[in-house]
Parts: sequence; C-alpha cells; structure tokens
Amino acid sequence: MKNNLYVDIHVLQNVPPSCINRDDTGSPKTAKYGGAVRARVSSQAWKHEMRKRFGEILDKDMVGVRTKKVPQMVADLIKEADSSIEDEKANKLAQKALENAGIKIDKNGVSSVLMFFSTAQAEALARLSMEGCTDKKEYKKAWSAAPSLDMALFGRMVAADPSLNFDAAAQVAHAVSTHAVHNEYDYFTAVDDLNRDEESGAGHLGTVEFNSATLYRYATVNVAELWKNLGDQAADAVKYFAEAFIKTMPTGKQNTFANRTLPDFVYITLRTDQPVNLVGAFEKPVSGTNGYLEESEKRFREYAAAVYRKFACEPEKTWKFGEMDLSRILEGVQCAVREKLSESGGE
Repeated sequence: MKNNLYVDIHVLQNVPPSCINRDDTGSPKTAKYGGAVRARVSSQAWKHEMRKRFGEILDKDMVGVRTKKVPQMVADLIKEADSSIEDEKANKLAQKALENAGIKIDKNGVSSVLMFFSTAQAEALARLSMEGCTDKKEYKKAWSAAPSLDMALFGRMVAADPSLNFDAAAQVAHAVSTHAVHNEYDYFTAVDDLNRDEESGAGHLGTVEFNSATLYRYATVNVAELWKNLGDQAADAVKYFAEAFIKTMPTGKQNTFANRTLPDFVYITLRTDQPVNLVGAFEKPVSGTNGYLEESEKRFREYAAAVYRKFACEPEKTWKFGEMDLSRILEGVQCAVREKLSESGGE
C-alpha cells in the first residue's frame, strides 16, 4: 500500500475481584505508571486467549499451531495423504523434510524450539517429502509461504534462521488500570468432608491475592503489513482480530472469581498517519469512591480530542460502542478497510 493504514482499538473494561494474570510469586501483575501502582495484564496473556478464540471462530486451516511436535504433525499429514506408508517411514520422511527446511530436530524427535507454523506450510513440507524433493530451497520456500491468519497478525521469530521470520502486523499493549490499586488477600479454608463432629478445624488453609480494576486496553493493526502476508484476507483478519481482542479475557483463577466481563466502552479508529496509544489520559490516576468508569471515559474523550488537536491527525473514521452495537462496528471496520485496500489497489 502506498499510504499508511492502521486500525486502533481502545477499550475500557471493569474487572471485579480477580487474579487473571499472575507473576512468578502468584500475585496479580502490577506496574507503576504516573507514580501509582496499577493493575496490569500482560499482552502475552491476552494474545494467548485471542489465538484460542481464533480456533473457535475460524476454520482450522486459517489458524497456526505452536509446538515442538512438528515432525509428528508432518508425519501424520504424510500418512493422511497415503495410508500405505508405515509409521516409521512417515517419521523419517517428516524429519528429513524439516531438516531440509532448516529446522533442528533433537534426539527425542521433536524440534529444538517451539515452532509456529500454518497447516498449509506443514502440508507443503509433507508433499515435497513424498515427492522425493531434495532441493532445500523448495523446503525453505514452503516454510516461508502461506502464513496462517494469527501468524500474520502476531508474527513468527526463528532465531536460528531469520529468513523464516514473519513481522507481526498487530501490536497489543499491556492492559493497565486507569487508577491506583492495592492488592488484597482472600483467606479461605477447606473442610474435610469425612471429619467427625468432634474433629474440628479445617482440612486446608490458604490465601489468594487479588485486585479489581477498570482497565484501559489498546491494540493496533498495521493493515499494510497484514495485506503483504494475507492479501485479500486482510480486511477479514482485521475484523477477526478486533472481535477476539474485544471479547476475550485471560482465564487465570477464573473458577475462583468468575470475573468474566465484557468491555464497557469501545472506541475504534481508522488512521492514515500512525498508531496512537491514548493511555496518557490516565497518567494521573483516576480517583473517587463512586466508581472509575464514568470519569475514565470522560478523561479518555478529552485526552483524545487534545491529542488530535495538538499532535496527530483526526482519525479518518471512528466507531464507538454505544452509538452502534458491536456487530455493526466490526462490519463497519471490515468494510472500511476493504474499501481502502481497494482504492490503493493493495499497493
């Protein structure tokens, strides 16, 4: 594409007492911003849930696989294509195909690192191996073509061979609370059901750390980069990405807190200059005892207007939850992106 084109997604979401994303000590993740401790949910946690969502709403061929068991998957595809091939031969063909593609296989018959690949890429490797191809360039080409939708969005890094990398078309920010938080502790006990009446006391004691927050969440999609890898599927991918980002939530301690909520405010923009994260609206923590959402939304709108007035261009198009329902927003974004791509001829 000749022009820059970005889709920015901004979300405000209330989350009740929860521990949806923990650090190495089991505490809810936090970050200091604007001099105050904020609740935080890592981008990795949210992207993991988004990839799971893709698996639910998209065809299998559109979703990638991240695993060390690449040889087994390729071997299964070989046997699926020709049932007369025995397991041992299929495994040897698969391992040879991956070695030709530059993927190291360890003594346990798995790749030395987690690999992210599409079904189409695995099928191409299986086909080349069954055809008896010995040209390593063809195997590399197969491993580098036909990325899945989530691979085009989130990227792929192969440290051992950068030629196999895919640049991510999407960026997801760590979610942070619009206000300061103080982690709390839930003290709980479990009763031994077989205790007799004279046996008092709990069978188990413990604590769970938690907090509650109004989160600001942000993500952006570089449509030009997405089009480069997905072509005509780019507009659909933006819609699927937006839907997954808006509707998912990491599931840490979900059974304990049943904290699953949906966003209270969604604001999506189509920009032709650059992505703009508007977290600065909350550099000064929102305060008060009557809830944070109303003030957070007010702060967000005022800050966005100031940024557009002083620094960045007004978005080419905007969609706001409340003015229309989510399904219409997603369709509107999809159509606007497709129209822009059509205007530029995909260049």
